[in-house]
Amino acid sequence: MKEHVHRASDAERLALLRRHAEPLPPADSDEFAALFDRYADARVVLIGEASHGTSEFYRMRAAITRALIVRHGFAIVAVEADWPDAAQIDRQVRGQQPPSWQTQAFQRFPTWMWRNQEVAEFCTWLTGHNAALPAEQRVEFRGLDVYSLSASIGAVLAYLERTAPDEAQAARRRYDCLKPWENAPTLYGRNVLHGQHSCEDAVVEQLRALLEQRLAHLGEGGEAFFDATQNARVVQAAEQYYRAMYHGSVASWNLRDQHMFDTLERLLEHRGPAARAVVWAHNSHIGNASATAMGWAGEFNIGELSRDAWGREAVLIGMGTDRGTVAAADNWDEPMRIKQVRPSRSDSWEQVFLQVGVPASLTDWREDAPREGARRDDARDELRDALADTLLQRAIGVIYRPQSERQSHYFEAVLAEQFDAWLWLEETRAVTPLDGEAPCSGEEDTYPFGE
Repeated sequence: MKEHVHRASDAERLALLRRHAEPLPPADSDEFAALFDRYADARVVLIGEASHGTSEFYRMRAAITRALIVRHGFAIVAVEADWPDAAQIDRQVRGQQPPSWQTQAFQRFPTWMWRNQEVAEFCTWLTGHNAALPAEQRVEFRGLDVYSLSASIGAVLAYLERTAPDEAQAARRRYDCLKPWENAPTLYGRNVLHGQHSCEDAVVEQLRALLEQRLAHLGEGGEAFFDATQNARVVQAAEQYYRAMYHGSVASWNLRDQHMFDTLERLLEHRGPAARAVVWAHNSHIGNASATAMGWAGEFNIGELSRDAWGREAVLIGMGTDRGTVAAADNWDEPMRIKQVRPSRSDSWEQVFLQVGVPASLTDWREDAPREGARRDDARDELRDALADTLLQRAIGVIYRPQSERQSHYFEAVLAEQFDAWLWLEETRAVTPLDGEAPCSGEEDTYPFGE
C-alpha cells in the first residue's frame, strides 16, 4: 500500500472543502449545465457511480452528458454495457429502428442496471435531440463491455449471412468450437483449465478473416461492418476473459478493462479526429486505479488507461452518497431488492463529504490548462493536498451485502489522485426498473469478480 503524508488536519480539510464545494442547482437548469462548461476542452469525460442501482447517479450523469452534447459537441456516449444490447439503443436514438430495446435488450441479470426509467428518459431525450441533426452528426450510444459471447456470435453470423454467405459458413465452423458454452461460458473457462481444447485460435482467425475483407465490406456499409468487427472483437475478448477467470481476479479484471478502453479508442477513431466521448461506468472503472487498493494489488482500469493516453484531456468524475436506498441483489442471479444503504463509515471519504454539510455538490480539483506565464493555482493545490490521504471509499455493484459492508464494499483510495472531481449526493434512492423484475436467463457474466 502506498504511504501518503498527512497534509491537513481534519478541521482544515473540512474548511477547505466547504470553500470549494459548489452546490448543485436543479439538474434540468442552465445553471447546472454551466457548471460543466469547465470540461469543454476534454477529449473524454468519464463519469462514475458508487453503485449500479441508484437513481440520482443515473440522472446526474445524464444531465452532465446532455450539457456536454448540447453545449460542446460531444458525440459518443459509451457505457458499461454489452455491445449488442447497447446497439439496440444506438439504432433507436440515431433513427434507424423503433424503440424496441425496452422489451428486447438487457434481458439477463442484472436487468435493472440498464432497463430502468432513468436510462429510458435519457434515450427519449437523445432520440429527440438527434432527430434534428443530419445522420452523420447524430450522437452514438455504445456498449464497452465483454459479456455478450452468444449475442455477439449471432451478430457476426447474421451480418455475414446478409453480405457474404460463403464466409458465413466458414465463420459458423470456427464458432462451433464455442457453441456448447454459449450460455454458460464460465464452464468453458473451467474446462480449458482442466485440459480441454481452447477455442482461442478459432476466434482470432475469424476476426482476422473479417478484417481482411475490410475494403469489400466498407463498400456495402461502413457502419454495419464496424458493428460486425466489434462483435468479433467481443467474442475474442470474452473467450480470453472466461479462460482468465480461473487464473485469478486480477487477470480477468485487467483483460476486461483493457477491452473496454480499446473499444473506447476505436469509437473515437471511427468517429473521426475531432470526436469526443462521455463514458458511464462504475467508480471502480472510472477512477484512476493506481490511486486505490485495487491498483496497488496489480489491477488497472479505464480511468488509469485514459489518464495515461490523454493526460489532462481525460476528466475523471466520481460520485458518492451517504445513505438511502439502492436496487441490488443478495447474491448473483437472484431477484432485485430495494435495500437500505447504511450510513457511511467514520473513516471514509463519504463521511468527510457528509461533514462538509452541502447536501448536493460538485468539488473540482482538476489542474488548470497550462498557459505560458500563468501562475499556479495555490488554492487548487491546497485542495488536492487536503484530499491526498488514504481513506476508505464505498463501492456497491449489483450485489449489496450490508451485513459485511466493510469487507464487501469498501476499499482504500487517495481521492486527489483517483478523480479530478467529485459529485456528492448526501441521500439517494433506488432506480426504477421499467417493467419490474425480468426473468434471469442467459450467460453468466461478472460473477464472482466484477463490478
